[in-house]
Amino acid sequence: MFVSVNGVRLFVEVLGPKLAPDGPRMVERPTVVALHGGPTDHAHMLPMVAALADVAQVVVYDHRGCGRSEPGDPARWTMDQWADDVRGVCEALGIEKPIVFGHSFGGYVTQAYAIRHPGHAARLVMAGTGPRFDAALSAEGFRRQGGDAAAEAFAAFAANPGPDTTAAFVANCRRLYTTSRKMDADVEARTVTNVPLLFDFFGRETRALDFTQGLGRVTAPVLILGGDEDPVMPPAYQDALEAALVNAPVRRLSFPNCGHALALDAPDALASALRDWATGG
Repeated sequence: MFVSVNGVRLFVEVLGPKLAPDGPRMVERPTVVALHGGPTDHAHMLPMVAALADVAQVVVYDHRGCGRSEPGDPARWTMDQWADDVRGVCEALGIEKPIVFGHSFGGYVTQAYAIRHPGHAARLVMAGTGPRFDAALSAEGFRRQGGDAAAEAFAAFAANPGPDTTAAFVANCRRLYTTSRKMDADVEARTVTNVPLLFDFFGRETRALDFTQGLGRVTAPVLILGGDEDPVMPPAYQDALEAALVNAPVRRLSFPNCGHALALDAPDALASALRDWATGG
């Protein structure tokens, strides 16, 4: 379905009911708002939240300009606007005190949202992300996983996002997102990517992306998740994130032998961690 939020129509899906029957009564369940990475669309987020649908209501949507959502004004393809859209989705759907779960790019949006709207979320999950984008650090992560060719391909894309550097990145880096070196071909094929937005984000928005100081405003409990073999967001990103959350209760889980695609490399451990967090554990 489409929901009007801050001047655009966003594509939204809802998994699971808010109220679940329990004998003679209906029990209210928490609502998880899941923010996809990329920036591409919500297809990659669905395997990450599938296990939550029987303990929580899950709302997934395509960010402004992404997937099936309306693009709106490209000048508003900014982290501040994406963050405000999180609250806008909640207001449009009547969601109070959500658990906001962001992965990768969605993790950046989660941080921006938590800083701009303190006290709005009940809990936060920041997976495969960090407080800033560090091209050199990520390039070294790719070097550890795929050698010089992968590091050079990533560095070239980060410096100058475009068709040529994207082709080299896909050829040398995409398979490294999982420790099995196998991406889900069906998910990849059905992902809808706004290529101009992708290039704009990495070519402009990441240049000044740094939440290190602002994260001190966050007081909601935060679950930090990461794979210890993640090439694009290696553990040093989560180290920096944990260090910046000086006023929030933090739980951190690192998944061994796991890359960036947490749902592919550690599906059971990820599901257990998310279910426990969503139910107040």
